Amino acid sequence: MSVLVTGGAGYIGSHMVLRLLDAGERVVVVDNLVTGFDWAVDSRARLVTGDVGDMGLVGPLLREEEVSAILHFAGSVVVPESVADPLKYYRNNTANTRNLIEAAVEAGVGRFIFSSTAAVYGGAGMDPVFEDAELDPEAPYGRSKWMSEMMLADVGVAHGLRYGILRYFNVAGADPEGRAGQSTPRATHLIKIACQTALGLRPRMEVFGTDYPTPDGTAVRDYIHVTDLIEAHALMLDHLGAGGASDTLNCGYGRGYSVREVIETVREVSGVEFETVESPRRPGDPPSLVAGADRVRERLGWRPAHESLGEIVTTALAWEKHLMTRNDPPPIA
Repeated sequence: MSVLVTGGAGYIGSHMVLRLLDAGERVVVVDNLVTGFDWAVDSRARLVTGDVGDMGLVGPLLREEEVSAILHFAGSVVVPESVADPLKYYRNNTANTRNLIEAAVEAGVGRFIFSSTAAVYGGAGMDPVFEDAELDPEAPYGRSKWMSEMMLADVGVAHGLRYGILRYFNVAGADPEGRAGQSTPRATHLIKIACQTALGLRPRMEVFGTDYPTPDGTAVRDYIHVTDLIEAHALMLDHLGAGGASDTLNCGYGRGYSVREVIETVREVSGVEFETVESPRRPGDPPSLVAGADRVRERLGWRPAHESLGEIVTTALAWEKHLMTRNDPPPIA
């Protein structure tokens, strides 16, 4: 038996692959390598290059590899891009997920863990948002993920597929052992951009929106270390494997930091006073998103080990330094 990781050559997926392999699982990865990297996939896993929505590829693969569980990370994740190109997001995040779910049902896969997002909540205000809050995504990105959540719930009822929906808040940081990290040069993650700027890979960084109804006017987010996030997936996989019920859980710490606070932390950790430029808000960005994170602790026994913003930044900065020697990147304009 094996576990399929879609998007396993990407940021979060590559960390999941490492966690599964370290636990002795047999792992197969499907990734089209549009934003992922073949070198990011640990050599102990099998990498198949292709689209997760290609049922002619995925269906036979599930049977050949005797896949018992799918962890689905593949998709597009840039909120402003989803506003400009919604059809791309409904294809990559919704239509492809629909095909993958059908392939899973036809192959008799029993467990399916879906990488969802706090963007399904829309602008939730300054208070933590819990799983039973009204869903009102503000951009096609969040709506494309919400549609996938609804499909999983319906298929769970109709076909008995047991699933875990994990709604991520802002994932950041890198593997503490330095084996994986966010490797896309032009990724839009705030902490990555700030670290790149501190290292001189960008001449300056933009602060999008300084007039939000937040304490310092900049957007507030709940930043979760990627290693803690992956542990929640591993616990969900075990939960479903032991016959546990399908569930939908927030993945965050329940503590928000503003853009200015993150920038100051990166400056402190790096020792560099890099330049910032204030710019207008980006379309689709809510003022604040902070997790109500009790349920994941109660139902899975999840205990985060890397909650410090300083530690998150330290591992992210270390990974950016690693990429500088590995890839010899040019400056990012």
